[in-house]
Amino acid sequence: MLRPWNLNMEVVRGSATPIHIQIAETIIDEIQRGRFLPGSVLPGTRELSNQLSINRKTVVQAYDELISKGWLTTESKRGTFVSSRGLMVNQQPKTIQPDNIQISPKKHRLPSTMMAGVTHVEQTNASSSANYLSFSEDDSDARLIPYQVIARCMRHAVTTLTRNNKLYCTDAKGSIILRKAILNMLNMEIGLSAELDNICILRGSQMGLFLAARLLIEEDDSIVVEQLSSPIARETFKNCGANLLYVAHNESGILLESLEKLCINHPVRAIYVTPHHQMPTGAVMSIDNRKGLLKLAQRYNFVIIEDGSGSEFSYTKDNLRPLIQLDKSGRVIYISSFSKILASGFRVGYMVAPTTVIKHCASDITLIDRQGNALLEHAVAELLESGEIKRHITKSIKIYQARKTHLTHLIESELAEFCTLSSSNSGLGLWIDLAPHIQTDLILKDAEKQKLKLYYINQYSEHCQVSGLRLGFAHLNLDEITLAVEYLKNTFMYQSAIVLRA
Repeated sequence: MLRPWNLNMEVVRGSATPIHIQIAETIIDEIQRGRFLPGSVLPGTRELSNQLSINRKTVVQAYDELISKGWLTTESKRGTFVSSRGLMVNQQPKTIQPDNIQISPKKHRLPSTMMAGVTHVEQTNASSSANYLSFSEDDSDARLIPYQVIARCMRHAVTTLTRNNKLYCTDAKGSIILRKAILNMLNMEIGLSAELDNICILRGSQMGLFLAARLLIEEDDSIVVEQLSSPIARETFKNCGANLLYVAHNESGILLESLEKLCINHPVRAIYVTPHHQMPTGAVMSIDNRKGLLKLAQRYNFVIIEDGSGSEFSYTKDNLRPLIQLDKSGRVIYISSFSKILASGFRVGYMVAPTTVIKHCASDITLIDRQGNALLEHAVAELLESGEIKRHITKSIKIYQARKTHLTHLIESELAEFCTLSSSNSGLGLWIDLAPHIQTDLILKDAEKQKLKLYYINQYSEHCQVSGLRLGFAHLNLDEITLAVEYLKNTFMYQSAIVLRA
């Protein structure tokens, strides 16, 4: 077996402690303090003896001692490994370092409840993904991506960049080839009239949101978000020192009268919206609402941060233009990503904004992401220019629409007594309003008992109780959706039984 690293270890010659005991004690100590984890491969006896310049029999003697005590295990033709029983039989691993670093309290940070939820989901998926299903936060289905085409584009990128010695940091705004491809897509698809200097490349839309917040917000500036909104967006604005204001919304978008009242009573710096598919309800902002929002932005001199991630997934022929295409006064910062089109692991997004905004964002990008990702950017550029992404979107829309229709039918037929479905014609998730007897504060744990993962029940709002769920469906096939709805129904029935017993 190939062992990619040397085992750095020292022995003391002339010591009263025999060398084979020194080796054994050193390995035990390293296992105890967590340096060698269960399953870690150790060097072969000949390799370690050469490293330490000692007789091979000495290493064999040390390994035999450790194997007999359960610290190590050996497998024929594979090698010697740290035993999975070692920590259980002997001692728990020690902490690498004491936690004495003082963290600055000046910046707002993501609440521990949100971090714990993400960590728990990842651990659950890693340990028992075959047994659990989840209604995600609008993840796409990675099984649908044209992986062979993507692999070919990645090979082309590696070949081209290495032959031309271009695998080094480029323009902070991103590689020109990808910016040109995005510019062509936007100009053709949505009728946007932009230039290269209006575009910079991001590691996903969340990076763009953070950059925009960092650029716009001074301490205690007022930022408007919708009453129900993305929790990660709110936390981003708080991190940059913003004072959050909340505006009501309905099936047509934000209530312009409520927004104007906020502008009269507060110096609003910006508003964050997802007009193509409101997060989390799925409402699509009407054209009149979009035009009214732009008028208010000009009247009260605030910026509109438009998150267009996933806007490609519309299931009607009504193709509403994004705010940035309607904007005539340069007050919109448009952020989008290819992560929902391909898969969340493809961390490529972009920002479209006035040149001054892009210039300052490029300055911040230089500080946090100076090297960029030339390989991935060139590969995505080829996917755009060859039409592969367009073909993938067209194919995905048909599949996701079928899944949406299937989920809609199941909600209406199986869950009608527990919830009401909100109408939505775009996006990768559906919103359901829960019946009064459903206990939203317990539903996450109750669903987990049914092997179903749900996300962010009450975190869509900070100032009111949320009695609804967002069901991301795109990453599930039809059979998985059916099973997930069955799990959800069992969860609702379990809660109903508790209410009846009470």
